[in-house]
Amino acid sequence: MRKLFRKEISIGVVSLALLVTSCAKFVELGAPPNQVSYQDAFATDASAQSVVLGLYVSMTGNNNNPNISSMTTLHTGVAADELEYNATDAGILEFANNGLLNTNASVASLWSMLFQSIKNTNNAISGLQRSSTLTSRMQNQLLGEAKFLRAYAYFYLVNLYGDVPLSLTDDYGVFENAVLPRTALDLVYGQIVDDLLDAEDKLDAAYQGTFRARVNKHAASALLARVYLYRNDFPNAERYATKVLTATGYELPAPAATFVNNSNEVIFQLANLTGVTTFGINYVTATNVIPGYSIPERVYDGFETAPNVDLRRSSWIAPKTISDRTYYAVNKYTVASGTGNEYHVVLRLAEQYLIRAEARARGDDLMGAKADLDAIRSRAGLTAVSDGLTQAQLLEAIEQERLHELFGEYGHRWLDLKRTNRANEVLAPIKANWQPTDVLYPIPQSQILLNPSLNQNDGYAD
Repeated sequence: MRKLFRKEISIGVVSLALLVTSCAKFVELGAPPNQVSYQDAFATDASAQSVVLGLYVSMTGNNNNPNISSMTTLHTGVAADELEYNATDAGILEFANNGLLNTNASVASLWSMLFQSIKNTNNAISGLQRSSTLTSRMQNQLLGEAKFLRAYAYFYLVNLYGDVPLSLTDDYGVFENAVLPRTALDLVYGQIVDDLLDAEDKLDAAYQGTFRARVNKHAASALLARVYLYRNDFPNAERYATKVLTATGYELPAPAATFVNNSNEVIFQLANLTGVTTFGINYVTATNVIPGYSIPERVYDGFETAPNVDLRRSSWIAPKTISDRTYYAVNKYTVASGTGNEYHVVLRLAEQYLIRAEARARGDDLMGAKADLDAIRSRAGLTAVSDGLTQAQLLEAIEQERLHELFGEYGHRWLDLKRTNRANEVLAPIKANWQPTDVLYPIPQSQILLNPSLNQNDGYAD
């Protein structure tokens, strides 16, 4: 891990000039330098805001190259049963075949990108906390945003890799961070919750800038609801999902209008320069071109067609036949080039209904769970589920709705199968190389060589 924590003090600031030109009020500041001193970076509200805005841009990455959004979506999707990979990249085929090597480049890149994000946020948090010249309101706002982003990065690290090093210091801790051992999953989750609770407390309900491209109080509540669900804390999962579901300004539009960047379903999205996403680039192809990623036929056939056709099937999936084979292309994002009106939707309202439905079902509030599930089904043009479903039947229906609602988005299916201990049951029959240890990625071998305190996950030793 030494290469993740360097001696020089880098505050993770990248130029925002191009982003500003396309997102008129996303930030009304000039482009900051790549590296400045702590004193200068956090001396004024404007300069400190530039630092934190840089955290978002570095998370977005380049839509044409692997980035956090693409790797937490496409790679996990083919490892699960929600996406199939139709190209020939050997590294991605390792995910699709559940045959990851500890030298896989994408595994190493995602680890490095997430820890780079954590390093950047640690530096920002340290600088913000040390500053004595920022206004109290701006200091709280920016600390809330940085802590949310650190929690987000750790959420994916702990779910994809298991126990991971827990680093909370800035670059002054370079030598200590270089040899950090793996921290127990429960402790990492504890830090995630602490960061999100502090973020929720510090952030306003009102969005800063436009297009909901910076997190607000409700984004922190939404991620908390997810985290509590994953930790089987169902009362708190319901509580925090309810905070979002009862907030003003959010609604469930028709499926076709869900992923445009002015959708009121969006809770938080990552903005980009052109309105074209890495999802559109990977999912959308010309009429006679095989999509790189598509929905398996068994998933497509699982959508309801009677008495009504599921609107998600008709809006979010585009069948295309090439050489006598039908591919079911993902059509949630529709713009693959030029300019468009789509950003990377990280958090949206439908997930909160599904979180609360599951939390209520597991807490034996079956009618409350049914009401939330029916809200999602109604938006999809479907009839309500039966009043007489048992808890087990309702949980099965919720799992199915999560697949149909959240496919092709940020690894929900992979993480759902993992957290509910359903991965072996679901994937073993359809994955020839499946092993129970496949639920975690390997720790990159390059990092183990650099840091002797790291040990490898089961199933990936040389």
